[in-house]
Amino acid sequence: MQLTNYLIFNGKAEAAFKFYEQALRGRIAMMMRFGEAPGCENMPPETRDLLIHVRLEIGDQVLMASDCPPDRPYDGIKGCSVSVQVDTVAEGERLFNALKDNGTVQMPYEKTFWAERFAMLVDQFGVPWMINCEKDQ
Repeated sequence: MQLTNYLIFNGKAEAAFKFYEQALRGRIAMMMRFGEAPGCENMPPETRDLLIHVRLEIGDQVLMASDCPPDRPYDGIKGCSVSVQVDTVAEGERLFNALKDNGTVQMPYEKTFWAERFAMLVDQFGVPWMINCEKDQ
């Protein structure tokens, strides 16, 4: 079994995932627009370019998303964070510095009682992130 984060955006999925592709050093393996999906031929023109699905592969991990269909309310991403476990302090610092660009730092990347380094931020697309580099056991 693998648990996968699936994010919902309000028209910014493509921009977010192009940003994540660079920041997370991953590869967009699949990107489909509403206008390309079967059964969506009659969608309004403003909907056709939104993403119905995007898949980013980072090593053996996956992050997926879509844009919220315009006929559904969008309330943002609340009550959760994408948590990234890194192997080295340096990799965590690189990731923190990439993700915080035009975002909001909630907790700087620093030593804690449980981790060699830990940080919390909300990126420029409204996605909450936690970056954790655990102490050696």
